[in-house]
Amino acid sequence: MTTKIYSWNVNGIRAVQKKGLWQPFLDKEQPDILLLQEIKAKPEQIDANTDGYHVFWYSADKPGYSGTALLSKETPLQVVNGFPQDIIDDHKVTGDTYGDPNLEGRVIAGEFEKFWVVGVYTPNAKDDLSRIPLRHEHWDPAFLAYVKQLEKSKPVIFTGDLNVAHTEDDLANPKPNRGKKGFTDEERSGFQNFVDAGFVDTLRIFKQGNGFYTWWSHFANARARNVGWRIDYFMVSESLKDKVAAADIHASVMGSDHCPISISLDI
Repeated sequence: MTTKIYSWNVNGIRAVQKKGLWQPFLDKEQPDILLLQEIKAKPEQIDANTDGYHVFWYSADKPGYSGTALLSKETPLQVVNGFPQDIIDDHKVTGDTYGDPNLEGRVIAGEFEKFWVVGVYTPNAKDDLSRIPLRHEHWDPAFLAYVKQLEKSKPVIFTGDLNVAHTEDDLANPKPNRGKKGFTDEERSGFQNFVDAGFVDTLRIFKQGNGFYTWWSHFANARARNVGWRIDYFMVSESLKDKVAAADIHASVMGSDHCPISISLDI
């Protein structure tokens, strides 16, 4: 059986809905499981059609900010919001001057019969790199510890906006962006730690080189010229690598500054 899992940073689900682009996406792609980031809404504010799905919203405390969601045609065995308290305590994920990431709806996990699927919206480092300490010393280590903890029970798929380009092939202009947010050594090493821990970047099973981007600036016609960044990923446990039948970037799907990504899993 093939399971299609999608992820999309919608940059405001109400905005996608108002543009009339939510329903066409669902109708065409028909994901079995869909993870969303940056929903920017409370559940009672959302009127996007989700017929046929079990829906789990995990909104930020702050209105109109961050938030994630899990939609699934199959009923999950359980859904877990946020990091467990032991992960928060061990890695001192207590926030910074911008706020507490534990109150921003950034991590949602669903357990299914054969795997865990985790959606994540990783904190942005900020233009002045003021959130690098949170990222490098607390968040990235905590997230890795969490998915490894889940992996003790069954294989893990994690996906979402990780807010980092891993290698020079993951952004159109690496040289001028080296050391800037999304392409600092600290953020890149955080991602490399996922790889070193055994998680597989699914797109790179099938596609090598540059040109495969998931986010584009609104400036200078960047999307039309494909001057972008790959900061959205599907990572899987090593034991699932051979079960990944496809990994795709859906750059033609409009509605956000990010496009959806997907994998097809034969399991």
